[in-house]
Amino acid sequence: MENNWRPTADIDTLKKRAQFLADVRLFFAQHNVLEVETPILSAAAPTAPYLTSFVTGYQPLSGSSKQHYYLQTSPEFAMKRLLAAGSGSIYQIAHVFRNGEQGRLHSPEFTMLEWYRPELSLHQLMDEINALLQQVFGFEPIIRLSYRGVFEFLFKFNVLTCSDDDIIACAKERIGGLPPDLDLDRDGWLALLMSHVIEPKLADLNMPLFIYDFPASQAQLAKVIQDNAGNDVAARFELYIDGVELANGYDELLDANELQRRFESDNQQRKTLGLDQMPIDVNLLAAMISGLPNCTGVAVGMDRLMMLALDKRQIVDVQSFSFERV
Repeated sequence: MENNWRPTADIDTLKKRAQFLADVRLFFAQHNVLEVETPILSAAAPTAPYLTSFVTGYQPLSGSSKQHYYLQTSPEFAMKRLLAAGSGSIYQIAHVFRNGEQGRLHSPEFTMLEWYRPELSLHQLMDEINALLQQVFGFEPIIRLSYRGVFEFLFKFNVLTCSDDDIIACAKERIGGLPPDLDLDRDGWLALLMSHVIEPKLADLNMPLFIYDFPASQAQLAKVIQDNAGNDVAARFELYIDGVELANGYDELLDANELQRRFESDNQQRKTLGLDQMPIDVNLLAAMISGLPNCTGVAVGMDRLMMLALDKRQIVDVQSFSFERV
């Protein structure tokens, strides 16, 4: 314990990290994207069942009752309020917090780069990410595959039209050691195949990869559109490098009523799972009703990106201090 005062990243790495951040800011300045800052605390929190927020209490000096606030898991909701107010293209380099997440690729506190582009389509946003990763971080050009295409290549079935039984049978065949009574919904089984089979295969490809057009049930905060075969799909993508998920991008949902329905559905699922229900961000919904412009957006895990760019083994190797040393 006597060395816990020391940083987990060496000083040379921290200098390279600082240069990366400076170069990212220069990239966005050259692309006329405005840097913004938004509050880390919020009275609301994401409802997604897979996210667990840190909660804290604000105690007014007047002695009135304590009020609950949440540390942001992403600056998304506040940034969309700026978009609705007419900010135009914006980006933010923000500290974000996710309770319970810790490991080689996870930390309860980490750095996220998030930006929104009213001018760009989803594939144009992928082009911009491609340019950023090549110019600033030195990565190879990013190839693109549809979610359906990845599953057809690896498993020889159409993941958008097949039955739940087909997916379950595939998972049980390809993933060893699953409990015989494992009970998951369709997206749960797909997530298992992605993490246990697909991501290791992506690592073997040794090239950056966008996966786009996810199943409509995984839309999250994205629009639902039709692909070229007439299937409903989520207008979103994920970026992988060496099998590591680095980014999530969306053609952003604009319908406040639909977003509220998704929030309420998430909270119902949280209740079923025995999780706390989260307060819905009414300010975001009001901003959307006021008029959120057509836009695309993406969130990039900066610690993971720097880890890969600097050929480090784990994200604490690019952080000043790991969670154990705070």
